[in-house]
Amino acid sequence: MLSRKLSFSLSLLILITCSVGAAAQQQASGPGLAPIRQYIANGWDTLTRSMTDCGSIVDPKMKVHPVLYLPAGFPVPPAVEKMHADCNVEIQHLPKPIKQLGEINTSAIQPHGLLYLENKYVVPGGRFNEMYGWDSYFIILGLLRDGRIDLARGMVENFFFEIENYGALLNANRTYYLTRSQPPFLSSMVLAVYEAEKQAGRADTAWLARAYPFLLKDYSMWTRDPQLAGSTDLARYYDFGDGPPAEGLQDEGGYYRDVVTYFMLHPEQADHYLVEQKQGQTQERQGASYSIKACDVVTTMSRPECGTEHIVRLSADYYKGDRSMRESGFDISFRFGAYGAATHHYAPVCLNSLLYKTEKDMDQISVLIGKGPDAKVWRTRAATRQSRMQQYLWESGRGFFFDYDFTQSKKSTYRYLTTYYPLWAGLATPDQAAAVAKNLTAFEQPGGLAMSPENSGMQWDYPYGWAPVQLLAIQGLRRYGYNAEADRLSHKFLSTVIENFQRDGTIREKYNVVTRSSEAPVAAGYQANVIGFGWTNGVFLELLHDLPKESVEALEKEVLKGKSAQK
Repeated sequence: MLSRKLSFSLSLLILITCSVGAAAQQQASGPGLAPIRQYIANGWDTLTRSMTDCGSIVDPKMKVHPVLYLPAGFPVPPAVEKMHADCNVEIQHLPKPIKQLGEINTSAIQPHGLLYLENKYVVPGGRFNEMYGWDSYFIILGLLRDGRIDLARGMVENFFFEIENYGALLNANRTYYLTRSQPPFLSSMVLAVYEAEKQAGRADTAWLARAYPFLLKDYSMWTRDPQLAGSTDLARYYDFGDGPPAEGLQDEGGYYRDVVTYFMLHPEQADHYLVEQKQGQTQERQGASYSIKACDVVTTMSRPECGTEHIVRLSADYYKGDRSMRESGFDISFRFGAYGAATHHYAPVCLNSLLYKTEKDMDQISVLIGKGPDAKVWRTRAATRQSRMQQYLWESGRGFFFDYDFTQSKKSTYRYLTTYYPLWAGLATPDQAAAVAKNLTAFEQPGGLAMSPENSGMQWDYPYGWAPVQLLAIQGLRRYGYNAEADRLSHKFLSTVIENFQRDGTIREKYNVVTRSSEAPVAAGYQANVIGFGWTNGVFLELLHDLPKESVEALEKEVLKGKSAQK
């Protein structure tokens, strides 16, 4: 049974989530853009967590008694002692030091719990009550736009702490995430904070020098096995864990049965991901077995007349792909095969664009901190990656960057919004940028850019648009001079967020950009469209800042006109 203090903490977290919307609905009566700007400004504090806050420890995904884990041998800080007393939190140390991912068996850590971080951090919202790897880049951009430099810098310092004590920049600071990272935005975070401090009159090159070895270690993880995509010299997503992830079993009820059912209905896509277990056969296996009859895959109900019962399970390779898909951040899309099952078989456009950006950033940082010879090495690495991406990922006939299946030596044909990442990173040629810009029609909808024209029923495909990829695509277009397109797309997405805010007083995790609504009835995975929401808040501020003054004024007039019409 949960203790009273834990029950109180969980209730408090739910209350905070709900009150964000309630407070914003009251604010929504103000003029123009002021109400949504106030919502975002207030949201940074509402979404901030720390090791002195009982609400930080609660995990809506797992619902277990709270445990806070410290690195092996790490002294217990006074704030943690106080949390132990005030919040009834159990304090434990990890069983051994961790130098890199894959060194610790997370299934042996029971119960799962929160990993200690030294500084305050902003969480996305809702069920995501921890500091996430790639969410934090977009949150940090928003914090910097709102002048919250110290909070942003503290979050970057937390990633240094993760790399030093937990082996990598983690998916998020929970023990069940100790097997995987997330898309590598750390160098972009570091430079964003550095530039903001520089503009504030305190260019801290000593801090850049301190950041350098952490950036190097983070980068190095992606450039050695098993993170390498075969012989391509490119990288892949790869989770070091095996079997179904803990949060998938606890938080996404029935998900893996849905996957099994899909593969039964689509055997041509099942490949080796579905394994039938014969009666009396004993096999070493990971994950649950599912009893499926022929009618199950049609009606989802078992009847006596259905015939033979099949005992099936998902293969170890399926679970490796499923976990790696979660590391990619795009969970769930059919971009890497059905249910992302083949994620670890691809060299992705997004990941390798981010690593090219990291190499260019490290070149810049090396110059700033006086490491001239290092800068030359980084330039060479960036040029090599750019060449390999041109070779393996660019499809000139169609005008898209596609992911590359290195196990079958062929490009994907799945059109995905990450085709704009090479523009954002600056590695596309002008002709490639022109071709990709021309293909906006594949993605553009009334409310912004859909992740894909493919309607798989998953939340990271059509008809959904997500703030972080909107921003990267739009900034990529601006980088190559497509400002009219960038302005138009910014207006579409910003107005979608505003209109939904006016209706219910909240900002959401994702939007249906076809209907311009926050309704998101996805077919699999977690079903909520979470309120908060950290990265949407940050992207809203960034898109608004990049719009020309006259476009912002036009947007504000539309907001006022809309309010007048509502009255």
